[in-house]
Amino acid sequence: MGLWSALKSLFKKKQQNCRILVVGLDNSGKTTILNKIKPEKAALLEVVPTVGFNLEEFAKNNLQFTCYDMSGHSRYRELWVRFYSEAQAIIFVLDATDRLRLNVAKAELDEILNHPDIRARAIPILIFANKMDLPNACGPVECTEELHLHEITSRPWTIIPSVAISGEGLEEGVGWLTAKLVV
Repeated sequence: MGLWSALKSLFKKKQQNCRILVVGLDNSGKTTILNKIKPEKAALLEVVPTVGFNLEEFAKNNLQFTCYDMSGHSRYRELWVRFYSEAQAIIFVLDATDRLRLNVAKAELDEILNHPDIRARAIPILIFANKMDLPNACGPVECTEELHLHEITSRPWTIIPSVAISGEGLEEGVGWLTAKLVV
């Protein structure tokens, strides 16, 4: 048995660890999205607003994810910068129904992209345009225009329409991100 385990471990593909920064304004659905992405056995029964940040670790698509789920409340956004240097990818969650704060979301995304720890590296950015099930949600094209995403030319990015509660769009987004992270 010991020899078999040793041989098996030699041929087993080593999982790549990926550190993901999950950011967005408060009430955009960051924690709910992470909860849906995680394997069912690790999912939380109840999602509450994040204070500061939460660390989530799970395996998916042959990757070991370490996700920093950052609070989007204005008083905690200054914490985001502490994780920029370690981030290998960013998931930016946008509440597509919050038309009044689209300009605030754009300003926060611009600040992230222009920070020296992010600007210097071409890390991928996955934008979830969340809450697409609601009637007043901006579509992905409108979100792209409002956030000026077409101006991002130095890194891979995509915007995926999503519904965090049902999980709609999340697998597509994680698939895209996985393809960008796997070396």
